[in-house]
Amino acid sequence: MRPPVVIPIPVVFTGTSGALLLAVAATAIFASMHALVRHLSGNLHPFEVAFFRSIFGLVAIAPLMWRVGPSVLVSRNPGLLAVRGLVGGLSLMTWFYGLSITPIATATALSFTSAIFASIGAAIFLRERMRLRRWTAVLLGFSGVLIIVRPGLALFEPGSMVIVLAAILWGVGIVLVKTIARTDETVTIVAWTAMWLIMVTAIPVWFVWTAPTWTQLAWLLLIGILGTVGTFAWPQALKTADASLVIPADFIRLVWAGAIGFVAFGEIPDRWMWIGAALIIGSTLYIGLREAKLSKEGKL
Repeated sequence: MRPPVVIPIPVVFTGTSGALLLAVAATAIFASMHALVRHLSGNLHPFEVAFFRSIFGLVAIAPLMWRVGPSVLVSRNPGLLAVRGLVGGLSLMTWFYGLSITPIATATALSFTSAIFASIGAAIFLRERMRLRRWTAVLLGFSGVLIIVRPGLALFEPGSMVIVLAAILWGVGIVLVKTIARTDETVTIVAWTAMWLIMVTAIPVWFVWTAPTWTQLAWLLLIGILGTVGTFAWPQALKTADASLVIPADFIRLVWAGAIGFVAFGEIPDRWMWIGAALIIGSTLYIGLREAKLSKEGKL
């Protein structure tokens, strides 16, 4: 087995305080990327945006793949990586489509439910134990979803259900990554995922293709870079500092999303969104910290 790949991290992002700063930076990166997706989706189909995000995402990690060499593609779970790529591609396209028709803050709040779906999936497929407190957290999270989506009411927005579907798919992807990570390195998982995303998103793009302008290509390149940087930054923050410090920082994404949505798109979330978001965040926070504790104790 080759030695783990060490990714250079600026000194400012080292140590506990640096890890927290890196986590906050990752939330800003993801929120900015989502705002760009929303902006470009006004002229380009969200599936096409997802396709270019996949291409430029691979371009962004190409130097790292070159540094590692051919062994970066060596995997003990090629089948699971293919399934992970398929699920990831569907999740990415569904998420981008949902972003195009749903307020950014609402979409961000609902996206946190991926941890809830991943927790259920881990209990079913990985045989992880779900005690009463964890099930209670899951139910509270679902109640938050119902408050935001409000099914059956006049204000019901289909876009919210699309975001929930994306969260379910992302949750499945998390379970798959947990399984693959037992034998494959992170850089291998990221490399194969990037390539599979291109193949999966290329299929629907054939039917919705619109030639992007040079300006749009520049924005698409930035989306790919931001997505890749954020993907590496968040796990690095978790690796550097205790999860109890880093995980709560993820919810700052909702603050960024609310601010960007208001300034850039004139979106004002209603009180029900904030109430539902509070329940989802509370349940997700408990699940995340609980999993981190059990992992630390060697019980996961």
